[in-house]
Amino acid sequence: MLVLGIETSCDETGIALYDTDHGLLAQALHSQVAMHNRYGGVVPELASRDHIERIVPLLEQVMAEAGRPLDSIDAIAYTQGPGLAGALLTGAAVATALAFSLNRPVIGVHHLEGHLLSPLLSDDPPAFPFVALLVSGGHTQLLQVDGLGQYTLLGETVDDAAGEAFDKSAKLLELDYPGGPALSALAAQANPDQPDAPVFSLPRPKLKSPDLDFSFSGLKTAVLTQVKKGLPTEHRPWLAREVEEAITDVLVGKSLKALEQTGLNRLVISGGVSANHRLRAKLTDAVKRWPKRRGPLQIHFPPLALCTDNGAMIAYAGARRLAAASPLPAGEALHFDVRPRWPLEELPAA
Repeated sequence: MLVLGIETSCDETGIALYDTDHGLLAQALHSQVAMHNRYGGVVPELASRDHIERIVPLLEQVMAEAGRPLDSIDAIAYTQGPGLAGALLTGAAVATALAFSLNRPVIGVHHLEGHLLSPLLSDDPPAFPFVALLVSGGHTQLLQVDGLGQYTLLGETVDDAAGEAFDKSAKLLELDYPGGPALSALAAQANPDQPDAPVFSLPRPKLKSPDLDFSFSGLKTAVLTQVKKGLPTEHRPWLAREVEEAITDVLVGKSLKALEQTGLNRLVISGGVSANHRLRAKLTDAVKRWPKRRGPLQIHFPPLALCTDNGAMIAYAGARRLAAASPLPAGEALHFDVRPRWPLEELPAA
């Protein structure tokens, strides 16, 4: 089955073509980072207009790279939510119109389920069940995943998400949007072995609490306090490094605690923050320290190109859903809606 995936939930337009027999055939992505950078964050109206401009050229590019005509598509998947309403409507409208014109089935995909399943597109895909750390945009969640649509929420953020903590701390350090990658790049400039290196000590919120919830608003406040004290320019890399260390310490600590509580030995990391090199390094190190009596610890990440929003994860999640259930009858997809707010737990099991 050949599935076209369309992703337009926020500030990236992603198109991909996925073949259930041969894997990912082609994908294209346009990021709006340069456009939103001047405003310090995403402007929803501008995001929606840019999706309208980019989506058809990207579709033509993907079909050309795959060497397939439009009528070879068997089904179309699009991001139905959560996300920005206007941006979601762009993808939904194009997907539905294309499905109607080709007389093909169309299916709306949950954006976070796309992220959750993206590691299954790697060369070493995880098997069910596993614990998943989902760190994407305003979402930071730990889930037990027993199968497609079989998601048990173990813990989530009670205020700021990890991505928001990165972005807000970066803004306090006067870094450009998007803040997460900019903060990590600045942190990489800090040499911890430098004799006169400044020392910063930021809190690791809820790291030692017995539950699996997260809280990062206090960390942001602590960064603000440090900045207000007066922060010499040459000390900024070390504060950025401490921010990154604090966030990743909490993510790793809570993930390992979730494995302990569930008795599982398989951990999947997905979402934009899964591209963070310190997070990957700390989890790789955790494998070495994992108690042998519990069996080997397996950790799975999506390919770096699939960590941020992309069409491939939507095409793949759509293909899995289509294989498990019947979507709208072909040719009758005249009605569509989007769900800017859509809890992952509301998805039905396959």
